[in-house]
Amino acid sequence: MALIHRTTVKPTKVELLTDWLPTRPWYRGGTAAPVLERSGGFRLDDPEGEVGIEFLVVTDTSGPERTAYLVPLTYRGAPLEGAEHALVGTMEHGVLGKRWTYDGCHDPVLVTELLSLLAGGAQAMAQSITDTPDHEVTRSCTGAPLAPAGFAPEPVDDEEGTRLPAPGGSTLHVHRVLLPVAENPPAPPQGALGHVASGWSGPADTRLRAVFMTLRTR
Repeated sequence: MALIHRTTVKPTKVELLTDWLPTRPWYRGGTAAPVLERSGGFRLDDPEGEVGIEFLVVTDTSGPERTAYLVPLTYRGAPLEGAEHALVGTMEHGVLGKRWTYDGCHDPVLVTELLSLLAGGAQAMAQSITDTPDHEVTRSCTGAPLAPAGFAPEPVDDEEGTRLPAPGGSTLHVHRVLLPVAENPPAPPQGALGHVASGWSGPADTRLRAVFMTLRTR
């Protein structure tokens, strides 16, 4: 169970992502620096209790149209060996001390728990409340079991998002730019083997929803 601490974090997650997002191929803001606000997300628990796992939604309000990004992050008490390329930055946590923050798609702990979520084994948890399930997160998975344990693929980032090879020859598409849909809850795309969907805060107290990840045959 992840314990949510009410404390300071310096720099903040938004400050880290303000510098990091423009370096990603799926960033839609061109050369402009983003103006970010936290809009939502959820967490997963690391069974070992060592790694923080968060699926953060941030919204860039710098342009004429708001753009919501999905940023899976992991938080560690020591560097993750071999993942220097995936380091977003370091933060000083008021309780836990120095934390290394990684693009979670490159962290095997997050990948394992995400595949478990898809398969129905892991529970999505509230982003800011300890030991509280997030029932807005929905998921589906058809076909053979994913058997995520020990699976450590290398993700591929492009302009469309992140493609994560999954067991059985399938591919998990992490939708970095979230496209709101009218359905509540959002339905899996046609032909998908599985999906994860949820919502986040929109303008003027609205609630927006989208598919966050899609599992496909390739």
